[in-house]
Amino acid sequence: MTLFDDIYPFYPLQRSSFLFSGRLITIILVFLLLAASLLIILPGIRGKSRLFWMIRIVTSLFIGAVLVALNYTDDWAEARMTTNATYKSFSDAVVNADIGLHIGLYGINVTLKGNPIVQFNETIDYNEMFSWHDTIEEEYEEALEKGLPNPILYIAEKFTISNPCGLIFQYRYSGRYASATLWTAFCCWILANILFSMPVILYAGYMMMATAAFIFFAMASFSTIMNAPQCVFSIGSNSFEAQYSHSFWLALATGLLCTIIGVLVTMLHFLIPEKMKEAFSVGVDSYEDEDVSYEEGYLNAVFLDGVTISPLSSKVREEHI
Repeated sequence: MTLFDDIYPFYPLQRSSFLFSGRLITIILVFLLLAASLLIILPGIRGKSRLFWMIRIVTSLFIGAVLVALNYTDDWAEARMTTNATYKSFSDAVVNADIGLHIGLYGINVTLKGNPIVQFNETIDYNEMFSWHDTIEEEYEEALEKGLPNPILYIAEKFTISNPCGLIFQYRYSGRYASATLWTAFCCWILANILFSMPVILYAGYMMMATAAFIFFAMASFSTIMNAPQCVFSIGSNSFEAQYSHSFWLALATGLLCTIIGVLVTMLHFLIPEKMKEAFSVGVDSYEDEDVSYEEGYLNAVFLDGVTISPLSSKVREEHI
């Protein structure tokens, strides 16, 4: 035990570990409410079309939720390692910890978790976010003032403008272009859903393929980072490099799904156009109105002067008989 229980007196206490992104929670809740409100109408749909509408609603909302969420996830690329590293500045304390770097379109997330989690009478469980809306310099200076652990400061410093690696320029611009194309894909998804509700199923298929194209453009924009010289992160005796992670592969899967839907809709439109219109409940005349029975009525001669009355159709005549 030391005078300050191994907590440095000039540094504030570490903040609690980041659990989950509030934006992602909001996105998930919004799309879950949309799904619930749309699935409520399923009992009113009769026959086999009920299953088709359920699959259509779930698939469409899944694509929309992914397109929005991918803008705010922080795992387009990531790197992890376990090593022994100096814990904080002005201290010789060495900790064994899992270090993680998670890169998104708008910033990085650096994690540090001790093995074991409690060392030197302190809970080592950090999860720090650094965004690059403008520059990362201000947040890096705040991290220095807070006295964050050295591994976190080392990784964050790699993304500053003054660092020779130049990672901030690579990731910031590629992330901006990827985000812009993802929002364009989201607009195409909205247009596709509108067109699916109109008698223009072919163009809805085209918009789904356009959605897939913009998703692939976003992936290509982010992939340009890998073509640049990679910066190696060396902490302790180990080092690591960032590689593609969950969000990147999720974008690929969603793009392939949109491509399959677009191609199928386009092909089936040319092969079986009437059945496609019937499946999507557009452009199909309802014959239920023709089964309306005509009851006996009275004609007012005052309003019928000079009006030619056409004879009743054979169907109506049979009903009266």
